Amino acid sequence: MKRKLEGWGILLILLLSYSTALSFDFTKVEDQVKEYQLDNGLKIIVMPRHDAPVASFITLVNVGGTDDPKGEGGIAHLFEHMAFKGTKTIGTTDYGKEKKWMDEEDRIYGQIRQEKARLDLADTARLTLLNNELQKMIDSAGQYVKVNEFGQIIDREGGVGLNAGTSYDNTVYYINYPANRAELWMAMESDRFLNPVLRELYKEKQVIAEERRMSRESSPMGKLQEELLAAAYTAHPYHRSLIGPMSDIQNYNRPDAMAFFKKYYVPRNMVIAIVGDVNPDEMYTMAKKYFGRIPAAPKPEPPMTIEAPQTAERRVIVRDKAQPIYFCAFHIPDGRSAEMTALDALADYLGQGRTSLLNKNLVKDQKIAVRAMAFAGFPGNKYPTLFGILAIPSKDHTNEENEAEIAKLVEKVKSDMISSDDMEKIKARAKANLINGLSSNQGLAMQLAYYETILGDWRRLFHELDRVDALTPEDIKRVANEYLDWNHRTTGLLEPEAD
Repeated sequence: MKRKLEGWGILLILLLSYSTALSFDFTKVEDQVKEYQLDNGLKIIVMPRHDAPVASFITLVNVGGTDDPKGEGGIAHLFEHMAFKGTKTIGTTDYGKEKKWMDEEDRIYGQIRQEKARLDLADTARLTLLNNELQKMIDSAGQYVKVNEFGQIIDREGGVGLNAGTSYDNTVYYINYPANRAELWMAMESDRFLNPVLRELYKEKQVIAEERRMSRESSPMGKLQEELLAAAYTAHPYHRSLIGPMSDIQNYNRPDAMAFFKKYYVPRNMVIAIVGDVNPDEMYTMAKKYFGRIPAAPKPEPPMTIEAPQTAERRVIVRDKAQPIYFCAFHIPDGRSAEMTALDALADYLGQGRTSLLNKNLVKDQKIAVRAMAFAGFPGNKYPTLFGILAIPSKDHTNEENEAEIAKLVEKVKSDMISSDDMEKIKARAKANLINGLSSNQGLAMQLAYYETILGDWRRLFHELDRVDALTPEDIKRVANEYLDWNHRTTGLLEPEAD
């Protein structure tokens, strides 16, 4: 027998029509969301949605690349790799014996770090011997590892989409399960945070090092992105490499990682969002049983460094055997700012979609670019961020040509008022994007956790349509003039390397 579409499922079908979206009151959906907080400070947000007997589970930790300690760049990203290695009972045949070898790994790696700290005086022969000894300890610990047992249990119990991701602002872990496996998820997920085991850390560091080589050192776009951020931010940690510099990846160890975990992976710094065929009160009861075991700890302070206003143009050039790319960025407020709705609308009008100014002028009419776009909120939204414009020149055309035309279009949006017709199209696209992003259990759970953690309150999600409706052409012109100061931009150029 087919399940009846209830509540949210019916509303989504209705919301797919633009006329309905204009008049729909999101508070009806907001009222279905339940929020709980455990005694240890962990916040749990639950949205029942009985369309199908499944549920999505999101754990969002309020820690990202901006929180990496000095000399340990990329350590926040490490935990994305450590996430599903297992616990003291999952992923091992004998944790006691395995831990003895892991302790030996730490001891030998400590000696390697001491020798490396001598810099030019380091004894290369001794380092070779120590690294060989470390590999023996890694192999000895590895004989007790049950590879991917954590993921195999999830597969066996019907879980899909197990994954994790790290940004400059946060780290997120997600999975979709049959709704009747909620307690299994609670037990396994809470155990990861209650009894962390940084299994195969030294082995995984080499995987991360290879990831850096592939995504940054061998990627022209990766190089350009890192150089542009390093130029745009001279003080705030948004200037760091998210994956970390190679020297830091090779330097941090398990004790460093465990100290980072104990500081940031605490209940008051985490939010859980559950959306699907569940009973909110039952989820709260289970959460108290499992996540309530995690000891309370103070919420860590965020980075206190404030980036000074940029008063001059900054320019970086990356030369590589690749096609040219033009990338410029302007400083804008953080995602909580009242200005962000207008800045998102400006990005839409200027450079999102086939009808945008950039695409129409650079790609379609003049054919000097194969792609052109604009976006707000790079590289994150927790702190004051960037408005970016990117263009990829077409064959036989240059970054300089594209830069000149982009400058004209930026001045156009600063001087000309957009039409009411364009304004309505921007609003329609913004509403469609919002609604489409909430159409799945996982999409809605992700947004609830993100809004609560990064933007300050999950309830804000259900008032986005009001902010979009309130936009005027004057708002877009105003933010363009206030923030797109051509003389205070940061420009990154990827230029083809001469043969």
